[in-house]
Amino acid sequence: MLQGRRGFRSLLLRFSNFQGCRYESGSAVAAPTLAPSPSLDGREFTAAGTASTMRAAVLWEPGKPMTLEDMQMPRPKFGEVLLKTKACGVCHSDLHIIKKDQPFPLPVVLGHEVTGEIMEHGPHTDAATLQRLPIGARAVGAFIMPCGGCFYCVKGQEDLCETFFKYSRGKGALYDGQTRLFIASNGKPIHMYSMGGMAEYCVVPSNALAVLPSTLPYSDAAIMGCAVFTAYGAVKNAANLRAGETVSVIGIGGVGSSCLQLARAFGARQVIAVDVDDKKLENSKKLGATHTVNSTKVNPVEAIKELTGGRGVDVAIEALGKPKTFQQTAMSVRDGGRAVMVGLASFGTTAEFDMVHVVRRQVRIIGSYGARARQDLPELVTLAEIGAINLSSAVTQRCGLEEVNQTFDALDRGQILGRAIVEFN
Repeated sequence: MLQGRRGFRSLLLRFSNFQGCRYESGSAVAAPTLAPSPSLDGREFTAAGTASTMRAAVLWEPGKPMTLEDMQMPRPKFGEVLLKTKACGVCHSDLHIIKKDQPFPLPVVLGHEVTGEIMEHGPHTDAATLQRLPIGARAVGAFIMPCGGCFYCVKGQEDLCETFFKYSRGKGALYDGQTRLFIASNGKPIHMYSMGGMAEYCVVPSNALAVLPSTLPYSDAAIMGCAVFTAYGAVKNAANLRAGETVSVIGIGGVGSSCLQLARAFGARQVIAVDVDDKKLENSKKLGATHTVNSTKVNPVEAIKELTGGRGVDVAIEALGKPKTFQQTAMSVRDGGRAVMVGLASFGTTAEFDMVHVVRRQVRIIGSYGARARQDLPELVTLAEIGAINLSSAVTQRCGLEEVNQTFDALDRGQILGRAIVEFN
């Protein structure tokens, strides 16, 4: 059981700068308001005048529409930041939870690629973090939120953060094992998928945030938190793509389209887009694809080899999450090539490979889930700022929070060419 209200209450009792709240029978009667606290240089680092409630889209049951609920205003704890959400991406990973393809505790607020304005820091925030992420700054958040102290984070492998997988993906909570989300009317705890970005405010570990320059719009930049972040991990870290190499990408959705852009940005001389939708393939040419293949009309493995002189590509990326496309990806690379698997499938799904081909031809099969927030997210921001990747061209649909169910339905039907974004006023 999530013990969020008990932890929240004890936090209030420990810090005397909470005002305007009284308690009866262990439950809050009035919402707490943080009094502004000065940082070391005299600036305020808590939000003044923040509302006592907010709206969020809550998924109560798999396959059922989300409902808009009034929530208590979330409060950050140590090492965390409160964001006023400006935009949140609509991702297939969220759809997997909606369809119960992967286990996750319910009820939950989905949404894991966000941009927003920094409103408040948790207690005892260090001076360096206050300077890096000042109140009022624009920020983008990564869906893999590293704790910074586990075995893998210390080794620099933040995309394997043990704490993230144990608490965020395992329990729908932040790293004290508790959620920050509660229904306003009755205090019922609601789980969080990463930061729970389908809400007007969200709490994010500061390790997962990077400052967003004013030249990058909130709405376009949200995709850097997952779609582009995941693609960066696949293209740069897993594949270690080098200039002059050849690349194929199977599945041209939000992640796949970002792989196309990054492959070109890192100097690939040939980028082959593979999909079943001619509209997506046509759009892929704007994102860096030099060739396109419709796998409903031709054998994609044979087509890729024909385009590469019979050898196959140096790097093949699977961004769909189907057993058949996993197999096609492994067979599309040249001898000694790298097959990078990014797409997620239903829990327990398996894929088969030709073992003799993989062994004899030294095909390297590499799994890749994301990138490293502290190292890679700032680099992505720089790539976008200098125009090496075009964020706006990857965003093909925008909606409000009230339209979130219809947008996920469109995603499930394959009707979104690139990435859809929920925008907040």
